[in-house]
Amino acid sequence: MARPVRCRRICTEPAYDCFVPEGIGAGEQVTLTLDEYEAIRLIDFEKYTHAQCAKQMDISRTTVTELYESARYKIADCIVNGKALFISGGHYRFCDGTAGLCCGRNCRRADGGAEKTPVKMKGEKIMRIAVTYENGQIFQHFGHTEEFKLYDIEDGKITGSQVVSTNGQGHGALAGFLTEAKVDALICGGIGGGAQTALAQMGIKLYGGVSGSADEAVAAYLEGKLDYNPDVHCSHHEHEHSCGEHHCGEDKHGCAGN
Repeated sequence: MARPVRCRRICTEPAYDCFVPEGIGAGEQVTLTLDEYEAIRLIDFEKYTHAQCAKQMDISRTTVTELYESARYKIADCIVNGKALFISGGHYRFCDGTAGLCCGRNCRRADGGAEKTPVKMKGEKIMRIAVTYENGQIFQHFGHTEEFKLYDIEDGKITGSQVVSTNGQGHGALAGFLTEAKVDALICGGIGGGAQTALAQMGIKLYGGVSGSADEAVAAYLEGKLDYNPDVHCSHHEHEHSCGEHHCGEDKHGCAGN
């Protein structure tokens, strides 16, 4: 029986979620996972040794080597063959900023950083649904989501709900945010392919292409009447700018910020 994958501890998410060759439209793309990105950040940018990186990420040196070599090959493939590079998904958890267990001054989650909205824990037998949320409505662009409304479900009934802030996290980290919140299903509007892949990797069921009241959508879901689109994509992203343009990574949400 295969051993379960150990979650890799990361201290920071990328400021930019994608990089593409200038002037090249839709084509082949490569996805760099957040744990691969962290290995590159620590070893190549922060100049950690593999042993220091392993300690930082709470994994073995062998795993660090595998992540590092995989990440470097993907980056080289993009540079040499003109492929778009997206940063999304992976097997990771964010560090809690505890002294001695993170990279200190380089850790965006260390003490003194931005305050995080605490998420109430759910019981083992309770299902949790997340909805992209804004003023009672389903927010339509997953990667720009500033708040989720979380609903705890037991025996087909809502037993509690809470609105939590994403603290400005980009789309590449939102799947991890939802995993940390123990979310089982997501209801949202538009969402891109990279984010869909990340959610699937985390085992989070997606119900996209939904609009209107968040509360009403969850009620419809519980009644088996939720109208959603299994082939949803983020049209906002397509109209806003093209992945083939050089300004793709100019902001945190990036070209794949869906």
